[in-house]
Amino acid sequence: MSNRNSKASKEAARERLRIQREKEAKKAKVRRQLLVGGGVVALLAIAGGVAFAVNEMNKPSYWSEAAKDTLVKPANTSGTDGTTIVIGDASNKNVVHEYEDPRCPYCAAYEQAAGDAVLQGAKDGKYQINYTFGTFIDDKDNGQGSKKALSAMGAALNVSVEAFEEYHKALYSKANHPDETSDSYKSADKLISIAQSVPALKGNAKFSDAVKKGTFDKWALVMTAAYNKDPAAAKGTPYVLVNGTAVEVNGVAQDQVVAGIAAQLKK
Repeated sequence: MSNRNSKASKEAARERLRIQREKEAKKAKVRRQLLVGGGVVALLAIAGGVAFAVNEMNKPSYWSEAAKDTLVKPANTSGTDGTTIVIGDASNKNVVHEYEDPRCPYCAAYEQAAGDAVLQGAKDGKYQINYTFGTFIDDKDNGQGSKKALSAMGAALNVSVEAFEEYHKALYSKANHPDETSDSYKSADKLISIAQSVPALKGNAKFSDAVKKGTFDKWALVMTAAYNKDPAAAKGTPYVLVNGTAVEVNGVAQDQVVAGIAAQLKK
């Protein structure tokens, strides 16, 4: 090979190497730009996520907003803010006062065991029944089911006392009442579905609309406040007073509950 050809070959090789190095440098630059850009996007996404989370935490909760709503009292209620629910003759001198939480499993057991018999006593004129509902189980697990079920009972009461009686029974029934750890009563669809077993509520658009819109959510909060202020709240649920005297109902058979109530009635 001549010196001229050898020199030309070396120059060509150096040129190819230079071009290859330039290509690799460009590729490296692009990779760095992509990495930096991706990092910026990731940081922005993280920052955006943090900002969103902070904004969500700073938003008033649904129930905080509901507390500001105008109070709508269900029909067939009385007393301060409509927190008195009476079954039977309101002038009856004998008063059976029941304290319950809609999600309380012990309340469900009590209602399943003796609810019908106790309700029948009011219909027979032996006494009047007053209900006060708490929603403390929601507080334990940051739930909504007790409040939503109470609001739905308000919607039933707004239809009629009889609708309330039957819906109250359906909510506590073995077929429908959830385990305490389940917050299924927070679902409007669930509450409306249960109401289909009550003739006065089946297909009742006014009732369903009130449940979906939370018409009586503020009332549920006011009822809860009334429960919390009552000294009986310290006793838990179910708790039953007959003319101011406690009657044992938790885990007690129907005949014993009826006998316990009868023993405290005034002649």
